Amino acid sequence: MNRYRITLLLIVLAVIVIVLASGVTDALTLDTVKAEQARFQAWFAESPWQVAGGYFIVYLVMAALSLPGAAVMTVLSGALFGLGWGLLIVSFASSLGATLAFLIARSLARRPVERRFGQYLDRVNRGIAREGAFYLFTLRLIPLFPFFIINLVFGLTRIRTWTFYWVSQVGMLPGTALYVNAGRELGNLDSLQAILSPSLIVALSLVGLFPFLARRAIDMLKRRRLAKRFGKPAGFDYDIVVIGAGSAGLVASYIGAALKARVALVERDRLGGDCLHAGCVPSKAFIRVARLAQEIRRADRFGIEVAAPRIDFAAVMAHVRQAVRDIEPHDSPERYRGLGVEVVQGEARLQSPWEVRVGERVLTTRHVIVATGGRPKLPALPGLDGVDVLTSDNLWQLETLPERLVVLGGGPIGCELGQSFARLGSRVSLVQRSDQLLPREDRDIATEVAVHLEHEGVKLYFGTSAVRIEAGPSHGGSGQTLVIERPGETGPVTERLIFDRLLVATGREAVIDGLGLEALGVPTNANGTLDVDETLRSVLPNIWACGDVAGPFQLTHAAAHQAWHATVNALFGDFKRFTVNYRNLPTVTFTDPEVARVGLNEREARDRGVEFEVTRYAFNELDRAIAEGRTEGFVKVLTVPGKDRILGASLVGHGAGELLSEFTLAMTQGIGLNKLLGTIHPYPTYSEAAKATAGMWKNAHKPERVLSWLARYFAWRRHGRDIPRTKEGQAGEEVPDDRETGDRVRLPSSKR
Repeated sequence: MNRYRITLLLIVLAVIVIVLASGVTDALTLDTVKAEQARFQAWFAESPWQVAGGYFIVYLVMAALSLPGAAVMTVLSGALFGLGWGLLIVSFASSLGATLAFLIARSLARRPVERRFGQYLDRVNRGIAREGAFYLFTLRLIPLFPFFIINLVFGLTRIRTWTFYWVSQVGMLPGTALYVNAGRELGNLDSLQAILSPSLIVALSLVGLFPFLARRAIDMLKRRRLAKRFGKPAGFDYDIVVIGAGSAGLVASYIGAALKARVALVERDRLGGDCLHAGCVPSKAFIRVARLAQEIRRADRFGIEVAAPRIDFAAVMAHVRQAVRDIEPHDSPERYRGLGVEVVQGEARLQSPWEVRVGERVLTTRHVIVATGGRPKLPALPGLDGVDVLTSDNLWQLETLPERLVVLGGGPIGCELGQSFARLGSRVSLVQRSDQLLPREDRDIATEVAVHLEHEGVKLYFGTSAVRIEAGPSHGGSGQTLVIERPGETGPVTERLIFDRLLVATGREAVIDGLGLEALGVPTNANGTLDVDETLRSVLPNIWACGDVAGPFQLTHAAAHQAWHATVNALFGDFKRFTVNYRNLPTVTFTDPEVARVGLNEREARDRGVEFEVTRYAFNELDRAIAEGRTEGFVKVLTVPGKDRILGASLVGHGAGELLSEFTLAMTQGIGLNKLLGTIHPYPTYSEAAKATAGMWKNAHKPERVLSWLARYFAWRRHGRDIPRTKEGQAGEEVPDDRETGDRVRLPSSKR
């Protein structure tokens, strides 16, 4: 706790002590108020402004410090000032006092709570940012919830202070009016409970449902306004029309058909999307060939003498395309028609929120799911227009291995493909704007990958910007030149890289052009993705999005995860909508060594202010890895300090993507490291790394005091009851401790 929070806490505690010592709270009972009513009224008659001002300040302090007695003071205000002035004074004093309590809680506790429970508060804060005023207004209207608890809890969120104040001012008004009005009949009032009868509490609770009813009403008004603006059809051909047959669109269609909805799937090209034809499938086939070539080069370390591999690049690419053809039937139109999905070939355009035109045909539908995916994004680089650029989409048509390849971008795609081309024989230069590869990963993870890429001949340029492309090479010969600029000791240094082919891997952008969404008023985000809420619904209540077009993750399994939510929310959103949860979303980069992660890494935990402990296990300690000569890399697990609950796991090494699943399952099901340690793993396997990591955590958190007493107990069992002690309370026999420090403990020995 920093000096500011300590000072504030001491001030708050001092004021509370002073108020309690003054006896003010003891005097604030209904009987006392009745007995002193005449005196209060006389004081007010003599000095109205002083009494009203003092009353306002006392009420403000009581509310700000969450002290008992506010209800009695509210009743007293009616007896003393009447309904009008009493309501005015208490309404502002209670709202301002609640806001001060809110700010005190925020100053004292929000940052520590966010550090400890940041993962859970993220979702709460997203909901608060979207509908915080609705939530707060509802709680203020329902008297079942103590207002001081609401003040303190909302102080831990990121709701704006002004929003908290004005919503509290309006929301507390009905309940305040009831108490102030009751004070006018103080003589007939037996208890505060009489003010709020059960029937009145029920009535106010029903009023508290107003924000939710209002949200439903707003949705209905939006639908009616849309219907009036665009002309809603009297009936529909389909329950859902899915636009785009990539990973997200295929899953959405499958789920809709499985739920017996009538589904149409519109695709302008081939079913399967980027993952099948340009992404996951061809890249993994390509990576496998490159890895095999590298294994052949290194076979001599296992005692196998072979010649250097000869690469038939055309045959390599034929293998890649064959892998796509072998998997293609899984995503074929025939398969999906067999599942009950109507597959429509053609370009889709929305005429209205309920009408999708495909050629001359118009499909009417209750809901539209946009799943049009993404495409490589090209940078605004002078001279790029004159280059036949390679991207992750078109490089699979290559027939000749580039002799000199320059890769722009050191993210997952750039690293995977750059390493693979180098292993197949290209001279690869990789230009990265930031100071490390894989910018989202921890530096030690990225460094492990960088070391291997450089060892295999990839020349890395960190902190380097591409300036322009020149038409020809610098010093004769063939090829083109990329001019780059990177920092030097005395200033920026300019270099020229000659290349035969340029691979651009600087990111992807959503494909939304030509859909007619702009004419319908569907907005996009700054990065070009469709603007959808946490249930994947757009500003139009019947248009949804999933996959790359929605973001924020450009991963096949993330697209499938979103597709389930978009489909179920579209079909059943009138009753219940589900928020997409990305907390345990795994990611894998298929370099060699592989990089895999789920949950938080150290970089993200520090940025969010989440406290954590790190347990690290190196693969050079794992028997299977040693036997196979795959000892590079490590497992790194973040846990809650002092507990075995996993916050995140990062791995770099052989088969990291396969090993990650155990940690993903553990986090999803709330399984801690203790239970991983208690799970039997087959020997010798790479999966033992998970158990070994859990064992290292357990060893670092073993109960030293209990173990010390156990050592003495077992010594007593061995040697009998009569055990002499040294001056330090220890005897002569030494037994090694298994702690990593190598310390030794002295155990009692028997008398000779």
